[in-house]
Parts: sequence; structure tokens; C-alpha cells
Amino acid sequence: MSKSTHPDRYKWVALSNTTLGVLMAMINQSIILIALPNIFRGIHLNPLVPGNTSYLLWMLMGFMVVMAVLVVSLGRLGDMFGRVKMYNIGFAVFTLFSVMLSVSWMQGPHAALYMILMRVGQGLGAAFLMANSAAILTDAFPTHQRGLALGVNMVAGISGSFIGLVLGGVLGPLDWRLVFLVSVPIGLFGTIWAYLKLEERGVRHPAKIDWWGNITFAAGLVGLLYGITYGLLPYGGHTMGWTNPDVLGAIGGGVVLLIAFCVIEMKVANPMFRLPLFRIRAFSAGNAAAFLSAIGRGGMMFILIIWLQGIWLPLHGYAFSQTPLWAGIYMLPLTAGFLVAGPVSGYLSDHFGARPFATGGMLIAAAGFFLLDALPVDFTYVFFALLIFLVGLGMGVFAAPNQAGVMNSLPANQRGSGAGMLNTGQSTAMVLSIGVFFTLIIVGLSSSLPHALYQGLVAQQVPVATAQRASHLPAVGSLFAAFLGYNPMQSLLGHSLAHMPHARALYVTGRSFFPKLISGPFDSGLHETFDFAAGACLVAAAASWMRGGKYIHEEKPVGVPREAQLPTGEAAQPARPAKAVGS
Repeated sequence: MSKSTHPDRYKWVALSNTTLGVLMAMINQSIILIALPNIFRGIHLNPLVPGNTSYLLWMLMGFMVVMAVLVVSLGRLGDMFGRVKMYNIGFAVFTLFSVMLSVSWMQGPHAALYMILMRVGQGLGAAFLMANSAAILTDAFPTHQRGLALGVNMVAGISGSFIGLVLGGVLGPLDWRLVFLVSVPIGLFGTIWAYLKLEERGVRHPAKIDWWGNITFAAGLVGLLYGITYGLLPYGGHTMGWTNPDVLGAIGGGVVLLIAFCVIEMKVANPMFRLPLFRIRAFSAGNAAAFLSAIGRGGMMFILIIWLQGIWLPLHGYAFSQTPLWAGIYMLPLTAGFLVAGPVSGYLSDHFGARPFATGGMLIAAAGFFLLDALPVDFTYVFFALLIFLVGLGMGVFAAPNQAGVMNSLPANQRGSGAGMLNTGQSTAMVLSIGVFFTLIIVGLSSSLPHALYQGLVAQQVPVATAQRASHLPAVGSLFAAFLGYNPMQSLLGHSLAHMPHARALYVTGRSFFPKLISGPFDSGLHETFDFAAGACLVAAAASWMRGGKYIHEEKPVGVPREAQLPTGEAAQPARPAKAVGS
């Protein structure tokens, strides 16, 4: 900009704009979870037909996969060409693809494929925003206020994931296009505001683009995440696809390419992934803790939604078609926990360091998961609300101090790359977590659901052949039906209902038959998921504790324009050693 804004005023401009961008990106990551039934009805496609399941999976996962793959590269570009420039591009790209999603004119599979591609474009814009927002804030705020700033920013992002659930449930029934159109005015305003007000205050690091590193990393991560995604689908006579040669080949090929990527990064002059940064203990410990935290919480949101939609809400009088919206509403205590804890813990970590809060937050979250494990499947809501609030509180206490600790440990000219590495780990962990949690639930269901379903249907005088066919259908179909707000028994029995006595058909498809039938099988898988989540949080707490004391990289004062910092020739020189402050 031709005229620099006063540092004290500019930092709040940077915080408000980046918070808006991150909030919008994360709302759109989750907004379709609740609105998917309306979207699929709008394009006249049944996602539960076996041939259409891949559309459902990529509508859910495509956005997250793109963010995981590209966020490091885009953070590195921010270090090279300017973080604000890359951030502004992200706002514009995100807004463009939001418009494209809302004007779809096709129907059926063609419409689904079009929307998946547009969601990939939306994910690209979100990756630009997420890769550079933390670095912009770190450039704008002095070290003693970064925890507060990053706390507000991160809490907005995490709470946006849950706000999206409610927003999708409200807008989807009105018109599915509103689910995407709602981002357009916010995106236009944010794009113009960012272009006019944000300033390049970071240290640029001119370098050549590491093409081989980018290619091997992107291809390897796509292969790995592709394999995890398709591993959730049935294969042959198996309930899941982990024995599918394509899945094994994708995962194996992805791992080989990621190993090749690590070798490349150790040899090229200007790597995209700064492996030497992991020599900084605060950086490596903070990244490990963030990865494990995302593993613990990523798939849990899906499991809690399925628990509410498939069992608890129908048992308490809600029609299956109403459960997506109400699941989002009943999950609000989780968001409240984040909102209460995030800014406060970020502010306190500025004065006392990240370790006590990040470690304590993970211990609180682990305690919440252990206590959720003790709830019956048909719980009393007040206890459920208190426990998910406790989990949200723990995650909120952890998030901002951990990110502030990671960003404070980085040299000024590596903040975009470091923030991208942190976000990539978390995005990858989210996809991996979904694969782990769904696998645990489906394994638990598959061991006892077929027998329970067969006995329950036969008891209601459903023909033996029909009951046997329904009981041998993959359990993932019942989970997806509950997740999408479809009546699971109508999906399982289909046209067979027409040949049953009317009263029996009404009871079998009613609000209590399926939830009571699935409660026992679901409960066994549920215990496994809570134990896994609690274990991941405990290991994250241990990793967080290993970061050491309050640790800030020695640097030039922040909050001044780039032109007033180091001369151009010095910006690319090796950074001075970091130093520990306090204990």
C-alpha cells in the first residue's frame, strides 16, 4: 500500500480480516454435512445407491483433501512472493467457486461431478487463506500479543466447523443453493477489504519453486488420502475396502512418493518443506501435538452426529428427516467450549508460555472422552451437553497456545512455510481420523448388527429372504443413511415394504425400531472410538509437554512495514538462533 497504517491500528485490521476469512473457509468445510440430503434431492441423485457412494464421499472429503495437499505449497509461495498477495488471491478464488456452486444447472451424476470439482476449487481458495492467515497475524502482532490474536483466529476457525452444521440445516431446506450462495457477499466484502487494507509486513524469501518436491508431495498425499477414503467402502464380500488392491496400491504408492519427497527435500537448495525446522523443539513438538489433537477430534464430530441422528434424536421423537438440523443444534455446547476457552488461553499463553495450557487442554479433552465412554447410548442430554462442552473447552485451551508456540518458534522468513506445514498436518490428520473412526464403528457394527437386524425383522414377520438380504447389506449403508437424515429401514427394505402389512411396515420404519435395534451393536464400536480419541489426546499432551519452556525466535521488531526491516540482501540470510525465554 502507498500509505502505511499505524502498527497498533493495523494489527486489529489484520486480525478481523483473517478471522473473517478463516471463519468463512471452515464454515464451508462443514456446511454441507447437514445440507447433503437437500443437495442430493436438488440434483435428483440418490447417494445411497452403491454406484453413487463415491459422489457422497468426495462431496464430503474433496474440500479437506485439497486443503491438506496444497496448504504447504501455498504457504511457501507466501514466503516467496508475499503472504498478503497469496491471501488476497485465496479470498477471490473462494468467492468465485462459491458463485459457481450456487448456479449449477445440471442433474444427476453430471451435477454431482460438477459440484465436486467446484468444491475442489473452493478448497483451493480455502488453502490460500489458511496457509497465510497465521503468518500475516504473526507479522502484524508483537510476541506478547500473538497468543491472543492466534487464539481468536483459531477459535473462529474451529467454531466455524460447528456453526456450519447449524447454518446448513437452516439454509438447506429453504434452497440448497443458499448453502453456497451465503458465502458470496462475505467473500466479496472480504476480498475488497483485504486488497485495500492488508499490508506486506513479513520478510520475503525469494527462491526458486521446488517443482519435484511439490509434485511428489501432492501425488503422495493424494494417493494416501484417496486410499483412506475408498477404504471406507465395501469391497467384494468384505464390509470395508481395506483389502481392495486399488486401496492398497494407492496407500502404498502414496507412502513411497512421500518417502521420495523427504529425500528430495534434503537435497534441493530451496525445499518447499523446511525439514530443518523440525530441529526446533518447540516447532516439532507443537506440530506433533496438533496432528494428534486433530486425529482425536476429526472423526469424532461425524460419530457424535451419527449417534444423535441415528439413535438418540429418533428415540426422543424427532423424524429422521429433521435429525440433521437438530443434531447441529444439540452439538452447540461443543462450539461453546471452544469459544469460551480459546481467546482466554491464547491471552494467558502470551504471558506464561504455551506448554501448561496446550498440555492441560489435551488432558481436559482426554478426560471428556473417557467420561463420554461411560454414557449409555440413550443418554440424558444434560450430561451429554456438559461432556461435549468439556471436550470443546479442552480443545479450545489447547489450540491457540499451541499455534502461538509454533509460530513464535519460527524465523520471520519461514512463517508461511511453517504455518503451511502445521495446517497440512492437521488437515491430513482430519481425513485420517475419519477413516479410523468410521472403521472402528463399522467393525463394531459388522460383528453384531447382521444378527440383531435379522432377528428383529423376522420378529416383525418380514419374509425370511428379505430379512436375510437386508441383514447382509454393508453396515456403512445404514451409517450413511442415518448421517444423511434418511430413514435407514426404508433404505434397507426398499420396495419390500409394499408387501408387508401396513401396520408392520409403519412400525419397522418408525422412530424407535431401528434406533433400538442398532443401539447395542453401535455401543461396542462407540467405546472403541472414545478410547482411541482419549488415547490420541493423552499422547498429544505428552508431545506438548516436550516443547520445553516459553520459546520465542529472536527477531526484528514486528508491526513495521517490510521496507523498514532488513535490507533486501539480508532477508535471505540464515536467521539468527532462536532463544528460550523463561522456563
